[in-house]
Amino acid sequence: MPFPIPDRRMRRALALAALSAFVCTSSVQTLAAPPLNVTTSWIGNTFGYGQGTWTQINITAIAVTPDGKVFTNAPWDESGGEISAYQDGKSLGFAGGTHGWGGQGGNAVALNHRYLYAAVGVGNEKGHLVGGGVWPDKGRQWFGITRRPLDEPKRAAAFQASPQPLNPHAQLASAFLKIADVPTGQHADVGGLAATDTLLYVSNTSMNRIEVYDANSMQRKSQFDVHEPGRIALAADGSLWVLTGTVNDRAPRVAHYSPDGKLIGDTLELPADTQAVDLAVDPSQRILVADNGPRQQILIYARNGKSYAASGTLGERGGIFSGVAGRPGPGRFNGLTGVGTDAKGNIYVSTNGIGPKHDTIGAGLGATLESYAPDGKRQWIVEGLLFVDGAWMDPARPNSVYTGNKRFELDLSKPPGQDSKYVGFLSNRFKYPDDPVFHTDQWPGLPTARQLNGHTFLYLTDMYADHLKIYRFDPQRDGETAIPSGFIAGRERPVLHVPNAPPGGDWIWRDVNGNGAFDTDEYTRNPGREKLGGGWGWWIDTRGDIWRARDEKGIWRFRFGGLDAKGNPIYSYDKLDKYAIPAPFTEVHRAIYEPETDTLYVTGYTADAPHDPGFWKEAGRVLVRYDKWSSGHPEQRYVLRLPWDPKAKPPVTPAGLTVEGQYLFVVEPAGNVHVFDRTSAKEIGSFGPGAEVGNASGWVDVPFGITAHRQPNGEYLIFVEEDARGKVLMYRWKPA
Repeated sequence: MPFPIPDRRMRRALALAALSAFVCTSSVQTLAAPPLNVTTSWIGNTFGYGQGTWTQINITAIAVTPDGKVFTNAPWDESGGEISAYQDGKSLGFAGGTHGWGGQGGNAVALNHRYLYAAVGVGNEKGHLVGGGVWPDKGRQWFGITRRPLDEPKRAAAFQASPQPLNPHAQLASAFLKIADVPTGQHADVGGLAATDTLLYVSNTSMNRIEVYDANSMQRKSQFDVHEPGRIALAADGSLWVLTGTVNDRAPRVAHYSPDGKLIGDTLELPADTQAVDLAVDPSQRILVADNGPRQQILIYARNGKSYAASGTLGERGGIFSGVAGRPGPGRFNGLTGVGTDAKGNIYVSTNGIGPKHDTIGAGLGATLESYAPDGKRQWIVEGLLFVDGAWMDPARPNSVYTGNKRFELDLSKPPGQDSKYVGFLSNRFKYPDDPVFHTDQWPGLPTARQLNGHTFLYLTDMYADHLKIYRFDPQRDGETAIPSGFIAGRERPVLHVPNAPPGGDWIWRDVNGNGAFDTDEYTRNPGREKLGGGWGWWIDTRGDIWRARDEKGIWRFRFGGLDAKGNPIYSYDKLDKYAIPAPFTEVHRAIYEPETDTLYVTGYTADAPHDPGFWKEAGRVLVRYDKWSSGHPEQRYVLRLPWDPKAKPPVTPAGLTVEGQYLFVVEPAGNVHVFDRTSAKEIGSFGPGAEVGNASGWVDVPFGITAHRQPNGEYLIFVEEDARGKVLMYRWKPA
């Protein structure tokens, strides 16, 4: 054995290995079942896609027309809405052509009276896309600008002949201005854009210059040197306000240039801790600076004689982290990325929970776009808060729901889409900068919330089931913030950037001193010879034990060791059980344990239902319920053949499952849910997304994409991860 496991555990492992001698009471084959009567709703997005609209999952740049239409840009939106438009709290649609077939969005956008100009990238899908002038050569990538008609941004506003006129994927090439051609993996993003009806200004950040183009012919007219230029704002006199030092400097600065590129001396004096990420000029020629530092405010500067002086701010100082930390509300900004104004002086602010310089992690921490009147009153907000995320009911509060790093409250008396409210952001990067949300996978993770010894803890598994993050709460001192408490690492690569982590992965961290920082002396490395990385199944049972289904390596169980002096759950390698693969399995992909009944539900693959490597995260083709698991003589109650037709379109496989109340819930990749009686394994029925969400779901692209909660009135709330459009689906079902 790889660990010093006591004899009683050795006997248990051997007993489970002998399960093949047991006789199961039933073997069940799934048949077609009737559709169930459910109500479909969602959490995390202003729009549910019932009318074909959604709020994108990231916004890193905005530009505003005089009449208040806001165009956005971001490197990535799962459904292709990188460049989108909004007005008066409504989604107007998206431009397209920035997602798939080598396309991607960017971090800059500008407008004049005729055109939309947006920073984009073009790749070649690892060399699979070939076409001169349409895609870069293998091993190369392009960064540049797409130009679209302002009144119809889905079309190309061509300024050159298309290299392949008959290829529909090449049409936008006629409206693409290449700024950089670099090796794959190298960044040369366009850092800022500004446009008049005759000129287009482009921040070629990596080349330390601003390039000036004819806005109609797109021919370069001139350029001038600027150190690491970023966002650009045009004043009424044609001068340019520019963020400089945006890549390697400790903090960007604001510089003022004449239209022909001469430096003007009336720059702005920013506070020392400012992290300027965007700037705009309002109709009164005040300069607005989006400060993504600790202030989380819009800083406002007005002309004072021959210079500019601070004249006010928009938003609460400290943003979402002031007062009750993590509580959203008007003016409580969180990860500022953009600011703009319209002709009436209304101010528009975008956020993504982190800021524009953190790659795609912004596509998981929550995009917002808000409008404020000149007097500072919020007029509207749209939200796209979730991505690769699930939901779990709060065990301590009714109608409270956790996602990966947010909390929502439900009011089920309201209609679908209006029955949830965003009330908590859980990650505080200023107080707890070591939070692994910012240092591991690109998204917070799939939640399980448990109440242990009178305290609530949040467990998060990543998209690939590699590691487990553990958080505690202290509402009196930290508001909504989830405080890093524990971490069980898997393989080395996903945890390379966790602060002070020992090399090689395969360690446990616990916040021994209670400061939420990953201190060097708080790690324990796996003392055994067998590494614990790998496997698709995590489950935290109601007593706090952590179950790990590890494919062909069996099932592992970390015993909950109580709470330490700082209130952290204790897990250690000397309280680890290992169970051999139980018959009839050859691989186990999920293991769900219920301590109250001593029941273990296991899914995976068998000799006559083998694993298809094309479906690598699936729960498996077979489910077995084992009763009396801890007795040393477990009993198979039934063997259930799960829905499995990988050649169907879309494929029918069990992407994930959960157990709650009297039922087993199994979800397919395309979002269809099967419900089984957990006592008999009889299929009760199935359901999928309703008209409220356009009868559509994105791919369930995670191994823990479904959870369920039985309400006191017998109604079930079933939550399903929905990759495509920034939300989690919520179904309401009351058994007859």
